[in-house]
Amino acid sequence: MDFSKHIQKAEEAFRRRNYDFAAELYRQLVDLDPDLGEARAGLRQALRKRLEAKGGGGKILRAVAGALPLGRAIGLRKLGRHDACARALEDYLRANPLDEEANLLLGKALEDAEHYRSARAVYEFVAEIAPQNPEGLKRAGAMMYRTGDHERALAYYERALAVDPRDQEALKARKNLAAETALSHRDPGAVAHSRELIRDKDHAASLERAQRLHLSEADLRAELARLETAFAANSADPEIMLSLAQVHEKLGDPEAALDVVRRAAQFRKDSLEIVSRVGDLETKVLKRKIARADRAGDAEEAGRLERELLAQEMADGRRRVEIRPGDATLRLQLAKKLLRGGQIDEALGELQRCQAEPRVRDEAAFYMGRCFHEKGILDLARKQYERALETTNGTDDRAKEILYNLGSIAEAEGKTAEARSFFIRIYEVDIGYRDVAAKMGTPD
Repeated sequence: MDFSKHIQKAEEAFRRRNYDFAAELYRQLVDLDPDLGEARAGLRQALRKRLEAKGGGGKILRAVAGALPLGRAIGLRKLGRHDACARALEDYLRANPLDEEANLLLGKALEDAEHYRSARAVYEFVAEIAPQNPEGLKRAGAMMYRTGDHERALAYYERALAVDPRDQEALKARKNLAAETALSHRDPGAVAHSRELIRDKDHAASLERAQRLHLSEADLRAELARLETAFAANSADPEIMLSLAQVHEKLGDPEAALDVVRRAAQFRKDSLEIVSRVGDLETKVLKRKIARADRAGDAEEAGRLERELLAQEMADGRRRVEIRPGDATLRLQLAKKLLRGGQIDEALGELQRCQAEPRVRDEAAFYMGRCFHEKGILDLARKQYERALETTNGTDDRAKEILYNLGSIAEAEGKTAEARSFFIRIYEVDIGYRDVAAKMGTPD
């Protein structure tokens, strides 16, 4: 399923200050795709703005109301039910969005479930609401590194050290990340010894400037001019290009950033970090174009761009897997994109390659069920759904979707009693789920 329209709808509700509706839409999206980082970040901001709009009062009542889902979340985490834990924490954070400890726990649950982009969004929010919390800053840095944004990872570790200069974890991470970044960006034949990197003071100063998070527009323009001069003198240095792209993006010009990062990719074709940045920027540019077409009322152009965005996301996923073919998480992400794009057989191929990886095997089973269901191979769809159902708690959103799909398969096969047995399990815990009430012969 292509979520771009839904995200745009949520963003529009947010811009209109309809924070209740925006939060509802974002929550629906993260329930459908737990690793939809853009929606997870949007949900954090919508809940925060809603609280601010209501004046932030009633803290005690909110804490009491949230006690049950918070307690449930803690229990689920102990059982290793990370997805269910994350959903329970979202229930709690709906009324207590600025609870930094609960947000940290949410990030950890998402991280344990390997929803790294969502974890990254949550940790960034923790760093925003609790800038003196070194744990949030370090986890944000770790997720930046995990998702290929090494420069921002380094920036978060620097912020953690500004809070606690003696934090050994942050010191070690900064040292390793700085060395890795420097060595990976340099031609090994051009540097005879690592001490030469230390003597390159201009390069070090450039890195320091590029990492600053809070620069005025004048500062950014000055930095842009300095980097353009450096680029003119050395137009084959991908490190300068990446710094240029970062400044362009901070200035609100993702198109210019994309042009520069694409050039950098020609020099470091095997860099997952750069390939990921190209893909992320391509997505950002296309979504801006879609938003402009929507504002102009050009539905035909918006539809064309949405199709282009879907094709771009699939191509981006393929590039990432090509660079790191052994990463089952990347294959699972690609499979989801292929499924949304209607490339069912290719999606199945990727999901089958995930079967040997315990970290993603259960989620892959669910999406394999979806693929077989789309193809009308109902016996195989049922087998995968039943396998995926075993890993749920029987009442969470994923379980309800699986039960509904199993009921639909039974209906298609004319097995009315069996279908009812699946629907009644949903009805028992959520009478408002889809059209279950109607299927049970009761009014909505």
